[in-house]
Amino acid sequence: MQTQFTTARLILRPWRESDAPALFKYASDPEVGPRAGWPPHQSEAESLQFIRTIFHGEGMWAIVWKETNEPIGCVGYLPHGASNIPIGKNEAEVGYWVGVPFWNRGICTEALLAVVEYCFCEKGFTTLWGDYFTDNPASRRVMEKCGFTDCDIETECPKLLSGSDKRVRVMKLKF
Repeated sequence: MQTQFTTARLILRPWRESDAPALFKYASDPEVGPRAGWPPHQSEAESLQFIRTIFHGEGMWAIVWKETNEPIGCVGYLPHGASNIPIGKNEAEVGYWVGVPFWNRGICTEALLAVVEYCFCEKGFTTLWGDYFTDNPASRRVMEKCGFTDCDIETECPKLLSGSDKRVRVMKLKF
Protein backbone atom coordinates (compact mmCIF):
# COMPACT_ATOMS: atom_id res chain seq x y z
CA MET A 1 0.00 0.00 0.00
CA GLN A 2 1.22 3.46 -0.88
CA THR A 3 2.35 5.84 1.83
CA GLN A 4 0.00 8.54 3.12
CA PHE A 5 1.19 11.81 4.72
CA THR A 6 -0.45 14.35 6.96
CA THR A 7 0.79 17.93 7.22
CA ALA A 8 -0.64 20.91 9.12
CA ARG A 9 -3.41 21.54 6.55
CA LEU A 10 -3.19 18.62 4.13
CA ILE A 11 -3.51 14.90 3.68
CA LEU A 12 -1.43 13.44 0.87
CA ARG A 13 -2.95 10.12 -0.11
CA PRO A 14 -3.29 7.87 -3.14
CA TRP A 15 -5.86 8.94 -5.71
CA ARG A 16 -9.19 7.10 -5.67
CA GLU A 17 -11.57 6.62 -8.56
CA SER A 18 -14.20 8.43 -6.47
CA ASP A 19 -11.97 11.55 -6.70
CA ALA A 20 -12.84 12.03 -10.40
CA PRO A 21 -15.49 14.75 -9.81
CA ALA A 22 -13.13 16.80 -7.61
CA LEU A 23 -10.26 16.31 -10.05
CA PHE A 24 -12.45 17.47 -12.92
CA LYS A 25 -13.61 20.49 -10.90
CA TYR A 26 -10.03 21.82 -10.66
CA ALA A 27 -8.33 20.21 -13.68
CA SER A 28 -10.92 21.57 -16.13
CA ASP A 29 -9.85 25.13 -15.30
CA PRO A 30 -7.80 26.49 -18.26
CA GLU A 31 -5.44 28.18 -15.78
CA VAL A 32 -4.31 24.88 -14.22
CA GLY A 33 -3.37 22.15 -16.71
CA PRO A 34 -1.32 24.18 -19.17
CA ARG A 35 0.92 25.35 -16.28
CA ALA A 36 1.55 21.70 -15.40
CA GLY A 37 1.98 20.31 -18.91
CA TRP A 38 -1.45 18.92 -19.77
CA PRO A 39 -4.59 20.31 -21.43
CA PRO A 40 -7.65 21.19 -19.33
CA HIS A 41 -9.83 18.15 -18.66
CA GLN A 42 -12.99 17.99 -20.76
CA SER A 43 -15.06 15.56 -18.66
CA GLU A 44 -15.21 13.58 -15.43
CA ALA A 45 -14.53 10.50 -17.55
CA GLU A 46 -11.24 12.04 -18.68
CA SER A 47 -10.36 12.85 -15.07
CA LEU A 48 -11.13 9.26 -14.10
CA GLN A 49 -8.82 8.06 -16.88
CA PHE A 50 -6.04 10.31 -15.48
CA ILE A 51 -6.54 8.73 -12.06
CA ARG A 52 -6.39 5.23 -13.53
CA THR A 53 -3.32 5.83 -15.70
CA ILE A 54 -1.22 8.85 -14.77
CA PHE A 55 -2.03 9.44 -11.09
CA HIS A 56 -2.01 5.77 -10.01
CA GLY A 57 0.71 3.93 -8.12
CA GLU A 58 3.84 4.82 -6.22
CA GLY A 59 4.94 8.41 -6.30
CA MET A 60 1.66 10.28 -6.92
CA TRP A 61 -0.59 11.68 -4.23
CA ALA A 62 -3.83 13.61 -4.15
CA ILE A 63 -3.44 16.82 -2.13
CA VAL A 64 -6.50 16.73 0.13
CA TRP A 65 -7.61 19.88 1.98
CA LYS A 66 -8.22 18.73 5.57
CA GLU A 67 -11.04 21.25 6.17
CA THR A 68 -13.25 19.71 3.48
CA ASN A 69 -11.60 16.33 2.84
CA GLU A 70 -11.64 17.27 -0.88
CA PRO A 71 -8.76 16.60 -3.29
CA ILE A 72 -7.56 20.01 -4.52
CA GLY A 73 -4.42 19.08 -6.43
CA CYS A 74 -1.61 16.61 -6.94
CA VAL A 75 2.02 16.18 -5.86
CA GLY A 76 4.49 13.48 -6.69
CA TYR A 77 7.70 12.30 -8.23
CA LEU A 78 8.83 10.52 -11.36
CA PRO A 79 11.89 8.24 -11.05
CA HIS A 80 14.64 7.72 -13.61
CA GLY A 81 13.12 6.44 -16.84
CA ALA A 82 9.75 8.11 -16.27
CA SER A 83 11.05 11.65 -15.81
CA ASN A 84 10.41 14.43 -18.31
CA ILE A 85 14.09 15.43 -18.16
CA PRO A 86 17.27 13.32 -18.18
CA ILE A 87 18.13 12.31 -14.60
CA GLY A 88 20.30 9.69 -12.91
CA LYS A 89 19.26 6.31 -11.52
CA ASN A 90 19.08 7.44 -7.86
CA GLU A 91 17.25 10.64 -8.72
CA ALA A 92 13.66 11.77 -9.23
CA GLU A 93 11.74 14.64 -10.78
CA VAL A 94 9.07 16.28 -8.62
CA GLY A 95 5.87 17.97 -9.73
CA TYR A 96 2.78 19.55 -8.18
CA TRP A 97 -0.33 21.60 -8.86
CA VAL A 98 -3.38 22.85 -6.97
CA GLY A 99 -6.70 24.32 -8.06
CA VAL A 100 -6.92 28.08 -8.60
CA PRO A 101 -8.90 28.81 -5.38
CA PHE A 102 -5.90 27.45 -3.45
CA TRP A 103 -3.15 29.41 -5.20
CA ASN A 104 -0.83 31.68 -3.18
CA ARG A 105 -1.57 29.95 0.13
CA GLY A 106 1.64 27.89 0.53
CA ILE A 107 -0.15 24.62 -0.22
CA CYS A 108 2.22 23.40 -2.93
CA THR A 109 5.19 24.26 -0.71
CA GLU A 110 3.69 22.35 2.22
CA ALA A 111 2.95 19.32 0.04
CA LEU A 112 6.31 19.38 -1.74
CA LEU A 113 8.24 19.57 1.55
CA ALA A 114 6.55 16.35 2.68
CA VAL A 115 7.41 14.63 -0.61
CA VAL A 116 11.02 15.88 -0.48
CA GLU A 117 11.46 14.36 2.98
CA TYR A 118 9.93 11.08 1.81
CA CYS A 119 12.09 10.97 -1.33
CA PHE A 120 15.34 11.52 0.56
CA CYS A 121 14.64 9.67 3.82
CA GLU A 122 12.48 6.74 2.65
CA LYS A 123 13.24 6.27 -1.05
CA GLY A 124 16.96 7.09 -0.81
CA PHE A 125 17.11 9.43 -3.80
CA THR A 126 20.32 11.49 -3.89
CA THR A 127 19.02 14.37 -6.00
CA LEU A 128 15.59 15.76 -6.79
CA TRP A 129 14.91 17.74 -9.93
CA GLY A 130 12.08 20.07 -10.80
CA ASP A 131 11.21 22.14 -13.81
CA TYR A 132 8.77 24.90 -14.50
CA PHE A 133 7.57 26.75 -17.56
CA THR A 134 9.46 30.03 -17.74
CA ASP A 135 6.14 31.92 -17.77
CA ASN A 136 5.17 30.38 -14.39
CA PRO A 137 7.41 32.01 -11.75
CA ALA A 138 5.08 30.88 -8.93
CA SER A 139 6.25 27.30 -9.50
CA ARG A 140 9.86 28.46 -9.24
CA ARG A 141 9.10 30.12 -5.90
CA VAL A 142 7.63 26.87 -4.55
CA MET A 143 10.83 25.00 -5.37
CA GLU A 144 13.02 27.78 -3.96
CA LYS A 145 11.09 27.67 -0.66
CA CYS A 146 11.81 23.93 -0.56
CA GLY A 147 15.56 24.44 -1.07
CA PHE A 148 15.89 23.84 -4.82
CA THR A 149 18.44 25.92 -6.73
CA ASP A 150 18.49 27.02 -10.36
CA CYS A 151 20.74 24.89 -12.60
CA ASP A 152 21.01 27.52 -15.33
CA ILE A 153 19.47 24.99 -17.74
CA GLU A 154 16.54 25.59 -20.06
CA THR A 155 15.14 22.73 -22.11
CA GLU A 156 11.94 21.25 -23.51
CA CYS A 157 10.00 18.28 -22.11
CA PRO A 158 8.86 16.21 -25.11
CA LYS A 159 6.91 13.72 -22.91
CA LEU A 160 4.39 16.36 -21.76
CA LEU A 161 0.78 16.05 -22.94
CA SER A 162 0.67 19.80 -23.59
CA GLY A 163 3.38 22.43 -23.78
CA SER A 164 6.08 20.05 -25.00
CA ASP A 165 7.29 22.82 -27.31
CA LYS A 166 7.62 25.36 -24.46
CA ARG A 167 10.85 25.99 -22.58
CA VAL A 168 11.22 24.88 -18.98
CA ARG A 169 13.81 26.01 -16.46
CA VAL A 170 15.45 23.22 -14.43
CA MET A 171 16.12 23.30 -10.68
CA LYS A 172 17.63 20.70 -8.34
CA LEU A 173 17.97 19.77 -4.70
CA LYS A 174 20.74 17.47 -3.44
CA PHE A 175 20.40 15.40 -0.27
